[in-house]
Amino acid sequence: MFFKQLATKESSLSYFFGCGGKGKSVAVDVVAGDEEWFIEEAKKANVTINYVIDTHVHADHYSGGRKLAAMVGAPYCLHESDKSVVKFGFEPMRDGQLLDIGNVEVKVLHTPGHTPDGVCLLVSDKRRGDAPWFVLTGDTLFVGSTGRPDLLGRECEMAAVLYDSLHTKLLPLPNEVEIFPGHQAGSVCGAGLSGKPSSTIGFEKRWNPGLAMDKAAFIESLIKEIPPRPAEMDRMVAANIAA
Repeated sequence: MFFKQLATKESSLSYFFGCGGKGKSVAVDVVAGDEEWFIEEAKKANVTINYVIDTHVHADHYSGGRKLAAMVGAPYCLHESDKSVVKFGFEPMRDGQLLDIGNVEVKVLHTPGHTPDGVCLLVSDKRRGDAPWFVLTGDTLFVGSTGRPDLLGRECEMAAVLYDSLHTKLLPLPNEVEIFPGHQAGSVCGAGLSGKPSSTIGFEKRWNPGLAMDKAAFIESLIKEIPPRPAEMDRMVAANIAA
């Protein structure tokens, strides 16, 4: 397996990984303007980009996912719940779906809360074993923090949904599973994010304050620490769902 993390605009983190032996790869959370970087990295690794995935419809940056998918002839993927939201065709992903990337296997985990369509991507390298190696957590779980729940204006409801996603989909994973989030310190997608761009499930369970709270305390804490809304949020969302 090869794996690359790209730190980009608005403290976003994008990902490119796959199986060099089978020549397959996936690009995740591509920011507009970075499309050529993924194409060049695919050439260096001698792989085809087989999937382009956004972990959710982004509100803090313009997505380059659709453009990259069109440039390389790959499907552009969002969670199936976005069928009623976006105004273009895409390949819908469902909870529990497995994506074949050669010797790399990606399991889709639907983790709503930050947004209704949020997904995390649980990744295994079948050459090393069947156990999951890492999870791309999008805007669901950050290093030291969790996603903000207020973008729809239903912060209490979505905070409760986020709590359930964390405790049913991510925290039951083995402690040694690495996490790679969609943002690091400086992002407005959560409060108190670390500048460290990765962690493990076990470390976050021990040190991430939100993960040790019961549901009522989690909701109360989360809605008290909501950062300012992303600049040009409405315009960015509109562009990311437009035909």
